[in-house]
Amino acid sequence: MNRILVKKELAPKIKLIEFENRDIASKAKPGQFVVIQMGEKGERFPLTISGIDPGKGMVRVIFNEVGKSSKRLGALAEGEEIGNVAGPLGNPAEIEKFGTVLCFGGGVMTGPMAYEAAAFKKAGNRVITVIGARNKELLILKDEMNALSDKLYVSTDDGSEGYKGLDFLRDILEGEKVDRVIGMSVATATLRTLCELTRPYGVKTIVSLTPIMLDGTGMCGVCRVVVGGQTKFACVDGPEFDGHLVDWDLLESRKRVYSHEERVSTLLDEQVGKDCASRFQQTRK
Repeated sequence: MNRILVKKELAPKIKLIEFENRDIASKAKPGQFVVIQMGEKGERFPLTISGIDPGKGMVRVIFNEVGKSSKRLGALAEGEEIGNVAGPLGNPAEIEKFGTVLCFGGGVMTGPMAYEAAAFKKAGNRVITVIGARNKELLILKDEMNALSDKLYVSTDDGSEGYKGLDFLRDILEGEKVDRVIGMSVATATLRTLCELTRPYGVKTIVSLTPIMLDGTGMCGVCRVVVGGQTKFACVDGPEFDGHLVDWDLLESRKRVYSHEERVSTLLDEQVGKDCASRFQQTRK
């Protein structure tokens, strides 16, 4: 259970892992996520599902090594097992034939967006995809997204590849009829910008939110967000919501609550690893 079948590095510190879990692979749908725990005392953290193969019992996740737990996950090798994986969790994406769907995937969330965009294509939609990253070295799955898209656009924050920023989306929205926009990114500011760009055109914009999350089943309330003036739990009411109704200021402030503690935890874990390696080298002398 949870044995790693494939592990790849797609870009610096961005890893793809395919693991075996037949139960999750038989039930998961685009838009849902899993919660992973590295060890009995490890923190629980969510990863949006990037693909499945029910026949092989395979589940795919793509993640950025940014903290202690994600770095420990990234250190596992093919053949090793992930300690604890719960899922599929959250509500599936609303996949229907809308007409023309613009799918935006930023950073590691390009993986889940590829999974969702393929479902929109299968449902008979015309699919326009936009993939983004901070710079060209961090762009992932360009060929895969191109293969499933009617049109593909590339955007980077620094302009090192494709368009610089997201302002060019106005040209797309003004040039053709877009019936729905879907956005995925762990960068809250990016999703907020996307929603502000689409608002004047009256295009319904659905975003996958990534607040701090703990149990993933609605019991703790850590992942609460405000949408349309009402409190929602991202784990059971989402994770996808109407982006034009999200209280972005509250979401951004809540995501920063434990940033200091997360940084300290990562530094301590790195130091412990260095100390252990040093002691190991000394014992070999």
